[in-house]
Amino acid sequence: MSADGAPALWPQLMDVAFSQRFVDAGGIRTRIVEAGDGPPLVLLHGTGGHAEAYLRNVRALSAHFRLVICDMVGHGFTGKPDRPYTLDVYAEHLAGLLDALGLERAHLSGESLGGWVAAWFAAQRPERVDRLVLTTPGNVTSKPETMRRVYESTLRAVTEASVETVRSRLEWLFAPATKHLVSDELVAVRLAIYTQPGAEAAMRNVLVLQEPEVRARYGWNAEWTGRIRAPTLIIWTSDDPTGTYDEGELLARWIPGSRLVNIDGAGHWPQWERPEDFDRLHREFLLASC
Repeated sequence: MSADGAPALWPQLMDVAFSQRFVDAGGIRTRIVEAGDGPPLVLLHGTGGHAEAYLRNVRALSAHFRLVICDMVGHGFTGKPDRPYTLDVYAEHLAGLLDALGLERAHLSGESLGGWVAAWFAAQRPERVDRLVLTTPGNVTSKPETMRRVYESTLRAVTEASVETVRSRLEWLFAPATKHLVSDELVAVRLAIYTQPGAEAAMRNVLVLQEPEVRARYGWNAEWTGRIRAPTLIIWTSDDPTGTYDEGELLARWIPGSRLVNIDGAGHWPQWERPEDFDRLHREFLLASC
């Protein structure tokens, strides 16, 4: 634990063989963290996120999978081409990443925006996805007030970057009982990312999916989700600030044969707030016999 009583980042990896490197994913310099052997599992973070969002899961999941955690296009320390980052752009980048790693197929697990991207990718490129996990995929019904909150709080954390604005953005994602898990170290990592040259322009490109006219072209609906053929697990939580459990039930009805589960005592980041539950659900679902 760090001095503030929250999980420290380095101890999550001290006894794990892992690597961080950059690969060319469709022409975009892309940061990845890799660990483990076995079936490939790619983890995708949320809006404004980065690979560190999954560091509490590396030890447990790399014992069973070839784990790949990336900074998606426009995020973290990955390249930030100046164009709106729509789901098509994220999907093309993900395809480039799989190609760069020599992976014809992989399990995909995404949280928030990462879940949206993973589902879109599975619908558009079903031949490349084995199994799919969607964790708090976020605002399935495109509520305007949630879109506005995500847009304003995320952009403010960049345009007025400080320990306070970044911490506020992170703490909003967590359940009331888990806000203490937002460590000074995690805030410092995100602050370093948000103060890079070009961070504001990149974030504005990230946030186009919170604009109603753009979101309308990609929003969750029965038509495109009905094309998902990968076995799918949807992980919801008791305290997700972006959506209620009935939105998870709606998504489960739309995706053929999907299964919905709930993690109590977590908000939008169950991989960080309740890592044991998150990791167990992944092992049970992804390693299950067909």
